Amino acid sequence: MNELLGPIQIRELAERLGVRPTKTLGQNFVHDPNTIRRIVRAAELAPDEAVLEVGPGLGSLSLELLAAAGRLTAVEIDPRLAAELPATVDRFAPELAGRFTVLRADALAVTALPDPQPTALVANLPYNVSVPVLLHLLASLPTLRHGLVLVQLEVADRLVAAPGSKVYGVPSAKLAWYGPATRVGVVPRSVFWPVPNVESGLVRFTRTAPPQTSASRDEVFAVIDAAFAQRRKMLRSALAGWAGSSAAASAALVRAGVDPTARGETLDVAAFARIAEARPS
Repeated sequence: MNELLGPIQIRELAERLGVRPTKTLGQNFVHDPNTIRRIVRAAELAPDEAVLEVGPGLGSLSLELLAAAGRLTAVEIDPRLAAELPATVDRFAPELAGRFTVLRADALAVTALPDPQPTALVANLPYNVSVPVLLHLLASLPTLRHGLVLVQLEVADRLVAAPGSKVYGVPSAKLAWYGPATRVGVVPRSVFWPVPNVESGLVRFTRTAPPQTSASRDEVFAVIDAAFAQRRKMLRSALAGWAGSSAAASAALVRAGVDPTARGETLDVAAFARIAEARPS
């Protein structure tokens, strides 16, 4: 069993680097080795897999990912943390250092990565940008076939929500475009430093083919955004701006086989795709 960073090592490393976790960067570091091992087990990685990690922080998850997979690319926005990560790997897992690459970058600006291209995303995502980062990476990196992300519990529930749920919305519908997602665990606040105000959840996803449609992803996502911008409104009203008028929206909805008096929270992603196809020219 490889050595991982515990609470003492995390605090010592952060103190030496002059790092204090900030809300601005959404930083909450996991310091419990058992939780780290649990996360990596739940990710179901193949031994030769190329993994992408976002927000590796001080490297606690990185060390276990390196032991479980064939290659790890870590994207870190904080320059001090990015500079220190290779040294941490050299110290705790020197035999794995050749399989580790760090990129100092904002994950929201990443559109390409060095080879080998990642097939899995495993990350304790920064709390403040977790959904935008996840959707951006799925859109930008088509080689990602599956993954596991740690996010706030409320966000986890939104990501995996089904149509008809009170928390079903834009994140749920957009993630469903890429494939199914499930919540596979709850992570207590006590394993983080600093301790957040909420518990976290593990979301596992698998990429599958999107709904068959002549509409582009951007066109479908525009319908989703419009439908939930005013989620209490009937679709014929919520999509009036998108279609040009309430009457045009109603006609498009009928062509798509959707009740104009329905609300967006009742539709699955395939229905949003049909509406996008039916948009008046």
